[in-house]
Amino acid sequence: MKILIIHGPNLNLLGLREPEIYGAMNLDEVNSEICKKAETANLKSTCRQSNHEGEIIDWLQSAAGENFSGIIINPAAYTHTSIAIRDTIAAIKPPVIEVHLSNISNREEFRHKSLTAAVCSGSICGFGVNSYLIALEALRLLLAP
Repeated sequence: MKILIIHGPNLNLLGLREPEIYGAMNLDEVNSEICKKAETANLKSTCRQSNHEGEIIDWLQSAAGENFSGIIINPAAYTHTSIAIRDTIAAIKPPVIEVHLSNISNREEFRHKSLTAAVCSGSICGFGVNSYLIALEALRLLLAP
Protein backbone atom coordinates (compact mmCIF):
# COMPACT_ATOMS: atom_id res chain seq x y z
CA MET A 1 0.00 0.00 0.00
CA LYS A 2 1.15 3.50 -0.84
CA ILE A 3 0.79 6.22 1.77
CA LEU A 4 1.15 9.94 1.04
CA ILE A 5 2.52 12.14 3.81
CA ILE A 6 1.90 15.87 3.39
CA HIS A 7 3.72 18.40 5.55
CA GLY A 8 2.21 21.88 5.49
CA PRO A 9 3.66 25.37 5.81
CA ASN A 10 6.80 26.07 7.82
CA LEU A 11 7.49 22.40 8.49
CA ASN A 12 10.52 22.81 6.23
CA LEU A 13 11.92 24.80 9.19
CA LEU A 14 11.76 21.89 11.64
CA GLY A 15 14.86 21.76 13.81
CA LEU A 16 15.18 25.55 13.61
CA ARG A 17 11.66 26.71 14.38
CA GLU A 18 10.77 26.66 18.08
CA PRO A 19 12.47 23.34 18.89
CA GLU A 20 10.95 23.45 22.38
CA ILE A 21 7.56 23.00 20.69
CA TYR A 22 8.33 21.11 17.47
CA GLY A 23 11.45 19.17 18.45
CA ALA A 24 15.06 19.25 17.30
CA MET A 25 14.73 16.96 14.26
CA ASN A 26 14.79 18.58 10.83
CA LEU A 27 12.29 17.60 8.13
CA ASP A 28 14.70 15.20 6.41
CA GLU A 29 15.18 13.37 9.73
CA VAL A 30 11.43 13.27 10.32
CA ASN A 31 10.87 11.87 6.83
CA SER A 32 13.59 9.27 7.40
CA GLU A 33 11.81 8.07 10.56
CA ILE A 34 8.50 7.92 8.70
CA CYS A 35 10.03 5.92 5.83
CA LYS A 36 11.70 3.45 8.24
CA LYS A 37 8.42 2.87 10.10
CA ALA A 38 6.51 2.51 6.83
CA GLU A 39 8.96 -0.12 5.56
CA THR A 40 8.58 -2.22 8.72
CA ALA A 41 4.79 -2.09 8.21
CA ASN A 42 5.11 -3.08 4.52
CA LEU A 43 3.94 0.35 3.42
CA LYS A 44 5.47 2.54 0.74
CA SER A 45 5.60 6.16 1.83
CA THR A 46 5.99 9.35 -0.17
CA CYS A 47 6.69 12.55 1.76
CA ARG A 48 5.96 16.02 0.40
CA GLN A 49 6.13 19.49 1.95
CA SER A 50 4.67 22.75 0.74
CA ASN A 51 4.16 26.25 2.05
CA HIS A 52 1.42 26.76 -0.56
CA GLU A 53 -2.22 25.89 0.03
CA GLY A 54 -3.00 25.27 -3.65
CA GLU A 55 -0.16 22.77 -4.02
CA ILE A 56 -1.40 20.83 -1.00
CA ILE A 57 -4.89 20.78 -2.50
CA ASP A 58 -3.50 19.53 -5.82
CA TRP A 59 -1.67 16.69 -4.03
CA LEU A 60 -4.81 15.70 -2.14
CA GLN A 61 -6.92 15.74 -5.31
CA SER A 62 -4.42 13.64 -7.28
CA ALA A 63 -3.78 11.08 -4.50
CA ALA A 64 -6.32 8.52 -5.74
CA GLY A 65 -5.06 8.81 -9.31
CA GLU A 66 -1.53 8.19 -8.03
CA ASN A 67 -2.83 5.03 -6.29
CA PHE A 68 -2.27 6.22 -2.73
CA SER A 69 -4.30 4.08 -0.34
CA GLY A 70 -4.21 6.64 2.46
CA ILE A 71 -2.92 10.05 3.43
CA ILE A 72 -1.32 11.50 6.53
CA ILE A 73 -1.43 15.28 6.61
CA ASN A 74 -0.01 17.86 8.94
CA PRO A 75 -1.79 20.94 7.64
CA ALA A 76 0.15 23.09 10.14
CA ALA A 77 -1.38 26.59 10.33
CA TYR A 78 -3.84 25.70 7.54
CA THR A 79 -5.52 23.45 10.12
CA HIS A 80 -7.08 26.55 11.60
CA THR A 81 -7.69 28.60 8.45
CA SER A 82 -8.20 26.52 5.31
CA ILE A 83 -11.74 25.70 4.36
CA ALA A 84 -10.35 24.77 0.94
CA ILE A 85 -8.13 21.99 2.34
CA ARG A 86 -11.03 20.85 4.54
CA ASP A 87 -13.36 20.66 1.54
CA THR A 88 -10.77 18.75 -0.50
CA ILE A 89 -10.29 16.16 2.24
CA ALA A 90 -14.06 15.74 2.41
CA ALA A 91 -14.24 15.22 -1.37
CA ILE A 92 -11.55 12.56 -1.86
CA LYS A 93 -11.70 8.79 -1.45
CA PRO A 94 -8.47 7.80 0.37
CA PRO A 95 -8.75 8.01 4.17
CA VAL A 96 -6.87 10.93 5.72
CA ILE A 97 -5.36 11.16 9.18
CA GLU A 98 -4.47 14.59 10.53
CA VAL A 99 -1.31 14.86 12.63
CA HIS A 100 0.39 17.57 14.64
CA LEU A 101 3.73 17.45 16.41
CA SER A 102 2.44 19.58 19.28
CA ASN A 103 -0.78 19.25 21.21
CA ILE A 104 -2.85 21.96 19.55
CA SER A 105 -5.27 21.94 22.50
CA ASN A 106 -2.42 22.99 24.80
CA ARG A 107 -1.42 25.95 22.62
CA GLU A 108 -2.80 29.40 21.93
CA GLU A 109 -6.58 29.53 21.80
CA PHE A 110 -6.66 30.20 18.04
CA ARG A 111 -4.96 26.82 17.52
CA HIS A 112 -7.61 24.87 19.44
CA LYS A 113 -10.04 24.67 16.51
CA SER A 114 -9.19 22.35 13.63
CA LEU A 115 -11.20 22.94 10.47
CA THR A 116 -9.81 19.74 8.94
CA ALA A 117 -10.17 17.18 11.76
CA ALA A 118 -13.90 16.67 11.32
CA VAL A 119 -13.47 15.37 7.75
CA CYS A 120 -10.47 13.16 8.56
CA SER A 121 -10.63 9.52 9.63
CA GLY A 122 -8.76 10.52 12.78
CA SER A 123 -6.49 13.08 14.37
CA ILE A 124 -3.28 12.51 16.33
CA CYS A 125 -1.41 15.32 18.07
CA GLY A 126 1.07 16.03 20.80
CA PHE A 127 3.51 13.15 20.34
CA GLY A 128 6.18 14.91 18.29
CA VAL A 129 7.51 12.80 15.42
CA ASN A 130 5.70 9.82 16.93
CA SER A 131 2.41 11.44 15.84
CA TYR A 132 3.33 10.47 12.26
CA LEU A 133 4.40 6.96 13.29
CA ILE A 134 1.17 6.39 15.21
CA ALA A 135 -0.77 7.62 12.18
CA LEU A 136 1.05 5.13 9.94
CA GLU A 137 0.00 2.29 12.21
CA ALA A 138 -3.56 3.63 12.35
CA LEU A 139 -3.73 3.76 8.53
CA ARG A 140 -2.31 0.26 8.26
CA LEU A 141 -5.06 -1.03 10.56
CA LEU A 142 -7.72 1.04 8.83
CA LEU A 143 -6.74 -0.26 5.40
CA ALA A 144 -6.22 -3.90 6.43
CA PRO A 145 -8.42 -6.33 4.52
